[in-house]
Amino acid sequence: MSTLKQTIKQIAKKFNTFTERGGGITMRRYQLEPAKAIIDSIVHKRGLTFVVIMSRQAGKDELISNLMAYLCNLFAHRDVGIVVANPTYKPQTINAIMRFEKRLSTNLLTKMFWSKRSDFMRMIGQCIVSFLSADASANVVGATASLALIINEAQDVEPATYDKKFVPMVASTNATRIICGTVWTSKTLLARETRAALQAEKADGIRRVFLYTADNIRKIVPAYGQFIDNEIKKLGRQHPLIKTQYFCEEIDELAGMFNARRLALMQADREKIINPGEGAIYAMLIDVGGQDEALINLDGMGNPGRDYTTLSIVEIDLSTLEIQQAPTYRTVHRNSWHGDNHVTIFSNLTAYATIWNPLYIVIDATGVGEGLWAMLAKKYRERVLPVKFTQQTKSEIGYGFIGIIETGRFKDCAPSETVREQYENCESEILIGPQKTMRWGVKDGSRSAATRELIHDDYITADALTAILDKLEWYISSETTIIESDDVLQEMDHAY
Repeated sequence: MSTLKQTIKQIAKKFNTFTERGGGITMRRYQLEPAKAIIDSIVHKRGLTFVVIMSRQAGKDELISNLMAYLCNLFAHRDVGIVVANPTYKPQTINAIMRFEKRLSTNLLTKMFWSKRSDFMRMIGQCIVSFLSADASANVVGATASLALIINEAQDVEPATYDKKFVPMVASTNATRIICGTVWTSKTLLARETRAALQAEKADGIRRVFLYTADNIRKIVPAYGQFIDNEIKKLGRQHPLIKTQYFCEEIDELAGMFNARRLALMQADREKIINPGEGAIYAMLIDVGGQDEALINLDGMGNPGRDYTTLSIVEIDLSTLEIQQAPTYRTVHRNSWHGDNHVTIFSNLTAYATIWNPLYIVIDATGVGEGLWAMLAKKYRERVLPVKFTQQTKSEIGYGFIGIIETGRFKDCAPSETVREQYENCESEILIGPQKTMRWGVKDGSRSAATRELIHDDYITADALTAILDKLEWYISSETTIIESDDVLQEMDHAY
C-alpha cells in the first residue's frame, strides 16, 4: 500500500483526525466524549441509546454533522442508512441538510465522493443519510435507520410521534439511537429518554448521558463564558430561557409565574408617588377590557369576557443604563374602569396624560381595543405604541417581563391587595415545540379567598407591557459640548 493511501486510511480511521486533518475542524473534548461512545456502539452493534445535551450554541449541531460525515465515509462500502429527524422541515431540517453538505464539501476525504439522491437524502457510496421532519403531520413511513437514528432538538419532538414513527426504523438491526437537544420541561421526549438512559447506566455502568452546561463550556471556551454573563445580566439567572438553554435545568411545565422570590424582587424600593416628579420620565400602560380574547384563548387562563380597562403608570429610571444597559421601571400609579364606555375612558386617559405627560402610551389594541387605540393615536400620534395580542406575542411579553423582574428592574411602588392577589394567582404553562410558547394568566374562575370575588389578571397584563418599552433604544442625553479649535486662517496669516 502506498504511503498516501496509508495516510488517508489513518486519517479516516479516527473521528478526531477525520475532522481535524480531513476537515480542518478541531473538535472539543466535550464533543469527542459522546462521539467516541456513539461510534463504539455503532461499530460493535451494541444498540445503545445515547442522550447528548449541550448548552445552546456550544457545538451540538457541529458534532452531529461531523459525526454523520465520518460514519458515511466509514461505512461507504455497506448498504446502510442513517435517519436524522428535526422537529420541523422549515427551517430546521433544511438547515441540517445545509450543514451536512458543508461538512461533506470541505472535508478532503469526502468532498469528491458524496452525492445527492433526492431533496432529503445525501450519500457516500452505499451509505445513505435521510433527513426527515418529526412534525406530527409529516409522512416518514418507509425510512430505515439500519446504522443509526438521530433525533435532534428532541425537547421539541412529541414523544408519541417518536414512539410511533421513528422507533420502528431501528427494529431490523437494533441500531444505535442518539437523542440530542437542550433541556426544557420534564414532559419532553428529551427528559424521558434522559431518565431512561440514566437508569440503564446504573444497571451496566456504561455512560449514556452526556450533559454539558454553560459552566462546562466556559472552562474550554472563555468567550462563551463572557456571552453567558451578558445574557444573565440581561435576563437574570433564573429566567426560564437561561435555566434551560444554557444551564440545562428543567422547569415545570405548569407553575406559578410569580413565585415568592420574584415577588420579593418586585417590592418597592421607595415610597409611593402621588404626583408626577419634575424631570422624571413616565409611560402609560393600558390593558383594554372587553378585548377579543378568543385570539389568545389560554385554556382557562386569561379570564375571557372581562370588561375592566386597566392603567399602570410607570416611571422610567435611566440611571441603570450604564450598568445594566436597560432602564428600571417603577409602577407609581394604577387605576381601572369597569363597564365604562371607551369614550369616557378616553377622557379619563387624556386627563392622566395631561398630568403625567407620558413619553409613551403602550396600549392593548386587540379586538375592541382598536377603538380606544385609534382615539389615543389621533391625539398623541407617535407617542402611542399599539400591541396586538396573539398567543405568540403574549408569550414574548411574558418572557420579557420575567426578564425585567429577574434583573431587579421592575418595582411596584403602588401595591394593593387586588394587585397582590392577581400576581399570586397567575400561572404559566410551557408548551412543547420550537416556539417555546408560554401561556400565562389567572385561570378563569379563580376567586379571592377573602372576598370570594373573581380574580383577574388585568393589572399584571398592564404591568407586563413594560416588556414593549424594554425593546426600545434608551440613552441618557447630555449637554452639547463645543470644543474650540485653532483658527487655521489666522495661522496662515502669521506664516507670511
